Amino acid sequence: MTRTIGVVVFDGAEELDFVGPWEVFTASSFLRERAGGEPDRVLLLAQEVRTLRCAKGLQVVPDARFADHDALDVVVVPGGHGADREVDNPVLLSWLARVAETATWTTSVCTGAFLLLASGVARGRRMATHWLAEDALAERGVDVDREARWVADGRVVSSQGVSAGIDMALWVVGQLHGPDHAREVQRYIQYDPAPPYAQP
Repeated sequence: MTRTIGVVVFDGAEELDFVGPWEVFTASSFLRERAGGEPDRVLLLAQEVRTLRCAKGLQVVPDARFADHDALDVVVVPGGHGADREVDNPVLLSWLARVAETATWTTSVCTGAFLLLASGVARGRRMATHWLAEDALAERGVDVDREARWVADGRVVSSQGVSAGIDMALWVVGQLHGPDHAREVQRYIQYDPAPPYAQP
């Protein structure tokens, strides 16, 4: 069964917040097709199809508009300084609320959690976000998990910052296609973190 996965992007989105999950989901799709299965469809979605400049300067062009895709199996919402503006964007927020009604998983990375909250999708949910934003999210009445890299509460999944979105996406792949396939994806992308500088 083919799933459609929509990865949100906007001006000022943090690059790895969406590129990390993108790599996981597209690698999963590639491996499924190579094994003779049905590949998933992974799309980069934005309010308009135009060149967007992300938080660190990467320029991307989305595949389609939000308005073209109201039915998704998975939606991924990144954070970044652009999320501070998008939290007041009625087009994005109303689309998120609409698509989340039927999506299997609605997810966020980093401060994308604030967009899920503002849209109403994450109201009453336990969440994770970047450590620098945890207090601000808690001040909005959210039960913030400050330890977990990612948190699943119902059909809403949120992760801590930047690289934590890869962990979250791998978990979602396991939910969609089974843990064995997720392990294959993890091996294929050689995701075995070994940072050279240990935390003090």
